Amino acid sequence: MKFKQSLFAIILLLITVLTGNAQERLLQGMVTTFDSIPLIGAEIKVKSSKQVVMTDTLGRFRTYVEAEDKLKVTARGFYPQNVKLDEKIKLVLINLRLKPTPKAKEYAIGYGYVKDAEKLNALSQLTGDDVDFSQYSNMYDLIRGRFAGVVVQPNGDIVIRGVNSLNLSSAALIVIDGIPSDNSVLESISPINVKSINVIKDGSSAIYGSRGANGVVVIETKKGDD
Repeated sequence: MKFKQSLFAIILLLITVLTGNAQERLLQGMVTTFDSIPLIGAEIKVKSSKQVVMTDTLGRFRTYVEAEDKLKVTARGFYPQNVKLDEKIKLVLINLRLKPTPKAKEYAIGYGYVKDAEKLNALSQLTGDDVDFSQYSNMYDLIRGRFAGVVVQPNGDIVIRGVNSLNLSSAALIVIDGIPSDNSVLESISPINVKSINVIKDGSSAIYGSRGANGVVVIETKKGDD
């Protein structure tokens, strides 16, 4: 009888241990800014365990999380971001938005979050928190009026001054919600539905290949919960 009780206790203990381990998993991730620039030393805090890890020189991190957990990602000079994880996700990509102030840019460079300061200086960002987009009648007026050195040509092409053309066209690449698009798509977007606009030039646009050689205008539109 004692043997059966002991055996039952051992089995119960094994089930408890295995169940507990099954709820915890290794999560890998990467933290960037402006969609492509890795952030070094960004802080990731796991809600369940209170564990804090930092991103490496490529913006990557690894940590253990529970089945349904949350992360808080912070870096000085950037807006913090809370990330909700489901039970199946094993890889997460997080993009922090730089606060649109000169001081924030100083923090980003001075604290070493961005390895190459010139990359950050090659970026311009505008969000709905900075200006009321609804005061503009169309996207061309918005881009023309708010980004220094950006020219809207009569045919609708966006040209970024200071970017040398490597092909027959001088037009910047337009990316809407992560999808490369023709500049004519700007005619169908109302400024009031736009969440943010990033203008990228120089080497920072290399992630988009040869199509980004003339610079890139990255537009993020509002989603249902924005």
